[in-house]
This record gives sequence, structure tokens and C-alpha cells, in this order.
Amino acid sequence: MSRDAILFDLDGTLVDSAPDLHQSLNFVLARLGRPAIELDQVRAMVGDGVRVLLERSLAATGGGIESARFEQAMADYLVHYEAHLADLSRPFPAVPETLARLRAAGMRLAVCTNKPHAFSVSLLRQLGLADHFEAVLGGDSLPVRKPDPGHLLGTLAAIGREPPQAVMIGDSRNDVAAARNAGVPVIAVSFGYTLTPPRELGADLVIDHFDELADALDRLS
Repeated sequence: MSRDAILFDLDGTLVDSAPDLHQSLNFVLARLGRPAIELDQVRAMVGDGVRVLLERSLAATGGGIESARFEQAMADYLVHYEAHLADLSRPFPAVPETLARLRAAGMRLAVCTNKPHAFSVSLLRQLGLADHFEAVLGGDSLPVRKPDPGHLLGTLAAIGREPPQAVMIGDSRNDVAAARNAGVPVIAVSFGYTLTPPRELGADLVIDHFDELADALDRLS
């Protein structure tokens, strides 16, 4: 295919990370005297970064808290999550094999995620995926993040590619919006984290399993 740069979202696209996010959120909520939230609730909250994730969990368990307590809760969450990044998180089925095949075919791979950069790199390393990617740009890597197209454009620049050479793979409205605004076609996965039905996200194509990705990429060429 003529497009040889593939950008991937992380949470809900490459990795089922919700179980560890869930554990860390409930750790913080317990400290605040709040009830626990369910795993399915967390899956619907992911995608806009750590601060928004915590805000949504608080909204679901009684409402916001004053600023100083929120910042302490953020700090507690970050410490706990860093220590438990990959306790329960796993790549989605066929992700490692598909990434290896794409690299062997000469594709340039990068991660464009709203997850903090340090956590993203650590998670990829712990799951044995980091070596597949030439660049990882997190939500704190640039002044902007998805859905701002600058996040995708900055990730492409990090691997020396332009929008006409790229495809975005994601699971959310943020991924689709960022790709559209950057002039990059986008493939959505149906098994990720989104309140919007995957086939209503507006992606060019939707795949139900990672082993369908190569064929989907060929269809976009």
C-alpha cells in the first residue's frame, strides 16, 4: 500500500487496559469514601486523559470535590496506577502478531494516545510491544492532544511522515475527529472504549478483530 505510516491509539485499541484503570480508580474512590465503580463504567470513561477520567469517576459517585482534595486524589491515582500498569492489562487478541507482520512489511508504526507518555511507554514495554513503535506521543507530549489534529501531525513528524502517507487506528470519537481534521483516513476497532456505537463513529472502516487490520489497510490504499 502507498500509506506506510500507521498511528495507533493505545487504550481500547492496542491494549485492554481498563481493568488496571478500574483498580486504581477504585483505590482512590475508597480513600475518598466513595462507592466503587464497575469495570464497564470505566470503559465508557476512558479516552480524554487522566484528569478527565478521575473527574468522570467522581461525577459517577457523588460529584466533584474541592480543588486541593482533587489534586491529592490525582496524585494518589498516579502513584497507584504507575505501580499497577500491567497487572491485568493485556494486548487485544492478535495485536503482537499483527504489529510484527506490519513491521516486517516495512510499515512505520507509532502510538498517538491521550494517556501520559511515561505510562504509555512503560505499559508498552511491560507488555512486550514497545519495540514495534518508532515513536510514542502521549497526551502530555505536545501542547495539544486528540481530538486536536496537531497531536496526530506531531506524531507523524516524529517518524518523518506526512498525512498522505498515514492511517490512524483507534476506538473513539477523539481518534476519528483528530484523523479527519488532519486529513488522515481512520480505521475503528469495534472492541474498544466508546459510548458511541463503533459503526457510528464515522471511521472509513471498522474491524472486529485485529487480524482483520492488514486487509482493511489494503482496502484504503
